[in-house]
Amino acid sequence: MKFLDLPTLQRLNAFLKNVDVGDHILQGDLEAYSCKLAGLDKKLSKSLDHEVQTGSSPLELSASPVGPLAESSSRKTLIYLILTLNHIYPDYDFSLLRAHHFQKEHGISKAEEAIDSHLLEVSKVWAQTPGLGENPFLECLWSSIDEAINLTECDVYCYKSDLETDPFGEQASVWSFNYFFYNKKMKRILYFSCRAISKQAADEATESSSKYDKYNSDTDGDESDRYGMANEMDV
Repeated sequence: MKFLDLPTLQRLNAFLKNVDVGDHILQGDLEAYSCKLAGLDKKLSKSLDHEVQTGSSPLELSASPVGPLAESSSRKTLIYLILTLNHIYPDYDFSLLRAHHFQKEHGISKAEEAIDSHLLEVSKVWAQTPGLGENPFLECLWSSIDEAINLTECDVYCYKSDLETDPFGEQASVWSFNYFFYNKKMKRILYFSCRAISKQAADEATESSSKYDKYNSDTDGDESDRYGMANEMDV
C-alpha cells in the first residue's frame, strides 16, 4: 500500500498530532492509502489470503463483519484493513488480526456522530489557534475527508482494540477510536484514529519509570562495589 500525501489532509493531520485539551492530550492520525499492493505488502497479502481461507470457520466463510470470507473481495477488504494498521503502527504486528477484530458501521452518520462527540474539545482549541479558526474544525474535517475519499461511496469499519497488542491499551490512554473509510471504486482507504492520553497518568508513568531507572542504576553501582570488595578480600 502507498501513503497518499494529500494536501487536503496535511494541515488537519499536523494539528491532530498533539492537541492539549486540559486534563488530556489528544493524539490523532488522519491518513490515506492506495490499495495497490507491491513488494512486501503483496507477499503478505498472499500469505494472509491463504490463512484466512484455510483458518476461517464455516460461519465466517458465509458471513463476517467484512463480508463472506469465501469471497475474494471480502478477504481483500480484511487484508487492506490489516495492512493499513501495519503501515501506520510499524512497531506492532497486526498480521494475526481476523475479521472478528473489526466491525462494519451501518452508514456514515453513526461514525460521524461518534467522532464529532469525541472531538468537541478539539474544536475549541482549533477555533482559538491563530491561522486555523477561520472555519469550524468539524466542517473542515469532514469536507477534507470527503474530498479525499468521497464519503457517499465508502464502507466504514472500526477496529476493536484488544488493548494489549496495540498502542491503544497503554497505561495513560483514556479512550480511543479507529475508523476506516474504504472506497472500493477509488481503491483507497482513509484511516482516522484518535486517542486521549491522561496527563496525570502519563506523568506518573514517567516518574515511575525514572525511579525504576535510578534504582537499577544504584543497584548496579552497589553490585560493582561489592564485587570490587570481594576481589580485594581475595587478594
